[in-house]
Amino acid sequence: FLGANVIKLLHGAWLPIVTGVVIYTIMSTWQRGRMLLGAYFARGALPVDLFVTDISRKPPHRVAGSAIFLTANPDGVPPVLLHHLKHNKVLHEKVVLLSLLTVDYPHVADEDRVIVEELGAGLFRVRGRYGYMETPDVPDLLKICAMKGLKLKIGETSFYLGRDTLVTHTGRGMNRWRKRLFSLLQRNAQPATAYFHIPPNRVVELGAQIEL
Repeated sequence: FLGANVIKLLHGAWLPIVTGVVIYTIMSTWQRGRMLLGAYFARGALPVDLFVTDISRKPPHRVAGSAIFLTANPDGVPPVLLHHLKHNKVLHEKVVLLSLLTVDYPHVADEDRVIVEELGAGLFRVRGRYGYMETPDVPDLLKICAMKGLKLKIGETSFYLGRDTLVTHTGRGMNRWRKRLFSLLQRNAQPATAYFHIPPNRVVELGAQIEL
């Protein structure tokens, strides 16, 4: 069967094969790059209990309002929070570490949507769960949080996002050309504000360089 169809490669059949290889390369590079980024942030994540102990021992200046720090790691303290505290020397009265997780089934019931955990020192951990056919909506998520005791006024809440600049070098993980491709895909990805329906005028972005 293969031999009978090989001759078709010379008459245009090479085009869908090349197209499939290009699409597969792009998708696998994106998946691999996101895995490397996740591993990078997991290695550098500060345990929450140490962070809470530190700010309880040396309390920073607290300002009115709430701050939400989006993080893909549902366990440690996100680097963008540490970056903010290091440079601005302040924390909001309420600090929320928000992780939006995708589960293996299409839809999640509203009663199972959100897990709210109080960490102490004005910090809260919020895990939002979405099915693979759902699109995360942060304002709607905050309404569910209010029903679970965590009330946040979106007009008084700042959303902190990390804007990562990838520095590609040779080494383990991926070939250098794939790292460059991933960096290009990262720069052209849909902004988190649009995907998560976050009001753009409430967003603060903090940049950092990451070496893959």
